[in-house]
Amino acid sequence: MAHYVTTVRSEMSAEDAFAYMADLENFAEWDPGVSSAVQVAGDGPGLGAAYEVKASGAELRYEIIEFEAPNKLVAEANTTFFRSYDIIEVSERSDGCDVTYDATLELNGILGIADFGLRLFFDKIGDKAAAGMVKVLDGTKIR
Repeated sequence: MAHYVTTVRSEMSAEDAFAYMADLENFAEWDPGVSSAVQVAGDGPGLGAAYEVKASGAELRYEIIEFEAPNKLVAEANTTFFRSYDIIEVSERSDGCDVTYDATLELNGILGIADFGLRLFFDKIGDKAAAGMVKVLDGTKIR
């Protein structure tokens, strides 16, 4: 299992930061590994919404399985080869908010033997996504 967590401190309001991050169509704006993201189910971000995401050569269907605006969103994508599980949490501060992105990638079945190599690769991908979050949230990486 590969796991990456980052937190970005932003002067944006928690509501605005959550609204931006919860709309997974924005993935391609801040994650350089994502070439496109299109909503295919639901009407805007929310429980049950689904997005077709093209990332690093793979086509994934992310479904929103937990949605607690303006604080938490959980999105999951399952393929034959792996499961991607992403948590976005926004904490209000007096001077803005903290946005935490927690991503887990689990290889299925026998592919699990490649976990160590995947972790190293996933850290590099995560660092690039974190830099993108800093830019779009006009913030600072604190973790």
